[in-house]
Amino acid sequence: MAYPKFDEKELKVVGEVPNFMGPPTPLYDFPVSRKEAYIATMKRKPIWQITDIESRMVCPKANPDNIARAFVFEDTPMPPEQGGGKDMFGIEWVYVPVAGGSMVKPGNPLLKDANEWKEKLVWPDIDSWDWESSAKNINLSSSDQFNMAWFLNGWFERLISFMDFDNAVVALIDEDQKDAVKELFDRLSDLYIKIIDKYLEYFPGIDGFCIHDDWGAQKDTFFSPDTAMEMIVPAMKKVTDYLHSKGLIAELHSCGMLEKQVPSIIAAGWDTWTPQAMNDTQKIYELYGDQIIIGVIPDKFPPDASEEEQRAAAAAYVEKFCRPGKPSLFSYYGMELLTPAFREELYKRSRIKYSEI
Repeated sequence: MAYPKFDEKELKVVGEVPNFMGPPTPLYDFPVSRKEAYIATMKRKPIWQITDIESRMVCPKANPDNIARAFVFEDTPMPPEQGGGKDMFGIEWVYVPVAGGSMVKPGNPLLKDANEWKEKLVWPDIDSWDWESSAKNINLSSSDQFNMAWFLNGWFERLISFMDFDNAVVALIDEDQKDAVKELFDRLSDLYIKIIDKYLEYFPGIDGFCIHDDWGAQKDTFFSPDTAMEMIVPAMKKVTDYLHSKGLIAELHSCGMLEKQVPSIIAAGWDTWTPQAMNDTQKIYELYGDQIIIGVIPDKFPPDASEEEQRAAAAAYVEKFCRPGKPSLFSYYGMELLTPAFREELYKRSRIKYSEI
């Protein structure tokens, strides 16, 4: 589909959205909906540079994990201090106010050995969850944004919740436990697919899923790429294949220094990933941006940069990271750079560049 050429009239501000970090964010007179622009980027036929306004997060209270993790996002929000409690497997989480999130109650892991999972795990009855209440509190029909369902506690994260970190990371490489872990991860994938179907039944406006599975810390990944490929990638691929069969986008949220894991992430079938700031996101884009859409952190400018300097920084981003067939996402780890001048210049120049395709 050919989109119209950029017109200066598009810069007219026709609305705004709240910005918890500062003044409201302007909405321009876009030529298409924000959802259409997001989907076009995922199809590698971008219309403008995607930032923080084209998508919205869906995280229903019906899923016990979201309450346990204090991560519920419905039209009427749940205060995070109401978080904590048992997740879908009955694991107890404790909300930590200073961290703004929850952690598993330490010291009493359900599993000491992965081979115990068949006898000790109680699998959730997802039909008993209160889907109706969440459906009444999440209205996606009037939104022109891309609706991304966030799904916490992926495969390795789930194993940590069962075993605590030290036992979980050993289980990935212990020859006596590896087969049990693989079987568990495959069973988890089957469960996640059933939950995805429930989301699509009760929230039919969902366009994609962002699934969490942290793989690293500040300086390195928790396990080798070979371990990821053998132990986790097949289970992930089962879910991403299913999402793609439904015409949905599959986004990975994975924290830590994961530069060496990017081939594993690609092999697992993810459409997009936004690395944390300890990664060289610009290098990852150069190496792999033709295989996966990367959230790129731009070169930073000082807080007292002039408007001219801010616009020059936006122009440099467009030149480097707005390439036909190789688009990027503007990383949410660089959102402090989205000043009014930078945002306007980024939109204008990316619209011009992409409309020349």
